[in-house]
Amino acid sequence: MIPRYSRPDMVAIWSPETKFRIWYEIEAHACDAQADLGVIPRENADAVWRAKDVEFDVARIDEIEAVTKHDVIAFLTHLAEHVGSDDARFVHQGMTSSDVLDTTLNVQLVRASDLLLAGMDRVLAALKTRAHEHKDTVRIGRSHGIHAEPTTMGLTFARFYAEMARGRTRLEAAREEIRTGAISGAVGTFANIDPAVEEHVCAKMGLIPEPISTQVIPRDRHAMFFAVLGVIASSIENIAIEIRHMQRTEVLEAEEFFSPGQKGSSAMPHKRNPVLTENLTGLARLVRMSVIPALENVALWHERDISHSSVERAIGPDTTITLDFALHRLASVIEKLVIYPDNMLTNMNKFRGLVMSQRVLLALTQAGVSREDSYRLVQRNAMKVWEQGADFKTELLGDSEVLAALSPAEIEEKFDLCYHTKHVDTIFKRVFG
Repeated sequence: MIPRYSRPDMVAIWSPETKFRIWYEIEAHACDAQADLGVIPRENADAVWRAKDVEFDVARIDEIEAVTKHDVIAFLTHLAEHVGSDDARFVHQGMTSSDVLDTTLNVQLVRASDLLLAGMDRVLAALKTRAHEHKDTVRIGRSHGIHAEPTTMGLTFARFYAEMARGRTRLEAAREEIRTGAISGAVGTFANIDPAVEEHVCAKMGLIPEPISTQVIPRDRHAMFFAVLGVIASSIENIAIEIRHMQRTEVLEAEEFFSPGQKGSSAMPHKRNPVLTENLTGLARLVRMSVIPALENVALWHERDISHSSVERAIGPDTTITLDFALHRLASVIEKLVIYPDNMLTNMNKFRGLVMSQRVLLALTQAGVSREDSYRLVQRNAMKVWEQGADFKTELLGDSEVLAALSPAEIEEKFDLCYHTKHVDTIFKRVFG
């Protein structure tokens, strides 16, 4: 991923230096296990560990790979340059390249998951704070983009909190799904390596042994992982779209923080654009791009092919780096989001009480009017608000058919905003406990 949309901690997980360090640790732990089993001499295993402080030369490994055309062999050759060819002769004993590559990929994905979970925790904390801050800040709810009935800004934040909390739970499950390793040798039969080696290496690397692998770890695990990242990205976009709508000039119920010296447009000095949430919408698309390729990686020929390899070299780093950046960008937007409660009230009252139509409808039916007639009475007065700019309550109070069923006091009571917020505490208890 490009530096503009990257955070250093996540980038470091996918660096060549980190990758080769993980490769080394897998090989060294495997040598330990082989020595414990008496398969290789203990002194050879110890000799491999003497390279633990070596900074592997990426350029040198690339130079060797240019000849070998094989990345794992190039690394093993470079490792032997540090350990000594005699002491290194038992490295990779009974293993195949996928044992190293697949186990390393899953180590990286687990580490990436931990950073993503931390990013989600920051988003959740920001949403919870803003939800409680604006629990009772009334705003109009919208369906189809049209004024519906009153809600609160706190409920909007709480809704997003619940969605992101579900995403976090899914990510924890995806982390567990991907937390497997395989040191099972060619085609996964353990013919040339004891299963105890796999158990030892996995324990040291924070993984659990893959119950049954071929020459590769099954890719349905990875499909699940990237699908979850795609869902989280969609949740990010869901929040971003709401903020972008609220920042529209004719709405302006909230807006991204506009810092001193910030410029909105090269042509129009007055502009304050929702550039961060627009960016989040774009980043979500990039994350979701990985989902279909990950699903298509599940189907491999027989005990292995490498059609998945090129895909994962791209989507592994790109997707986790992008989502990590997006989570922290979203958290920052929410933390600094400027809320305009007065504008929310102004918007809600723009159509002069029209949003209370359902309360009047229900009151008429409870007063003995048929639902069809109740709807007709309410709608004909509501249309005067839409088409003539009339006041809804005034029209109802002037309608003899409505007054035949409801008293003026009863009509007046149907315009109490508190009616719509009476269960906010109940919803908050459900969401936040």
